[in-house]
Amino acid sequence: MEHVPEDWTRGIVVVAHPDDIEYGAAAAVARWTRQGKDIRYVLATSGEAGIAGLPPAECGPLREEEERASAAIVGVETVEFLGHPDGRLVAGPDLRRDVAAAIRRHRPEMVVTANFGLTWFPGALNSADHRALGLSALDAVSDAANEWIFPELTEEQGLAPWSGVRWAAVNLPGASHAVDVTDTVDVAVESLAAHRRYLEALSGADVAEQARAQVEMATGPLPGFPAARAVGFDLYTFSG
Repeated sequence: MEHVPEDWTRGIVVVAHPDDIEYGAAAAVARWTRQGKDIRYVLATSGEAGIAGLPPAECGPLREEEERASAAIVGVETVEFLGHPDGRLVAGPDLRRDVAAAIRRHRPEMVVTANFGLTWFPGALNSADHRALGLSALDAVSDAANEWIFPELTEEQGLAPWSGVRWAAVNLPGASHAVDVTDTVDVAVESLAAHRRYLEALSGADVAEQARAQVEMATGPLPGFPAARAVGFDLYTFSG
């Protein structure tokens, strides 16, 4: 298993919901920000449909606040929400355009996103939003570089094409590459625990204990990779 390249300076993490980054990938983010990299978060939704019994109008702002606090813990200052409806993401031109616009705004060399496969493992269906977002994020890398696919991004928003993305890394099980997160597991646990209201709604278990269990499960040793703790990614290469 190979190391995810780290010879870059700016990256964005594009996911569907608040908390998606914190279930493992935030440990890699913490490593990268400690290296001095500029990492920014882009979330397609505000997760407003994510807490049973809490109306979306209340839930969305709460979850945005939790995500910003969570991001700050791992050294991320910029968190952007695209305003798509939680639970109803569609892999298509509208989502691709908005993610391409974010890529043009932030001009990263690395784009990180989450598992967009049908399942997490056999028999465990992945979220419809995750499936739509991840594929759209990969497509948006090429869209961001092409002046003709979404010309309105230049004409109406003044966003010039950006062809500087060199890689996209997809956080998923059974990956081909990995990041050594041995030194950043604890801060990743703290980052997930910042989603306090969301975790309290999921389980009656102590929030800190939930966060520790989830992050440790997502950052175990990986076969063939020389680290006590690691996060796995499939790597896609672009021209950059």
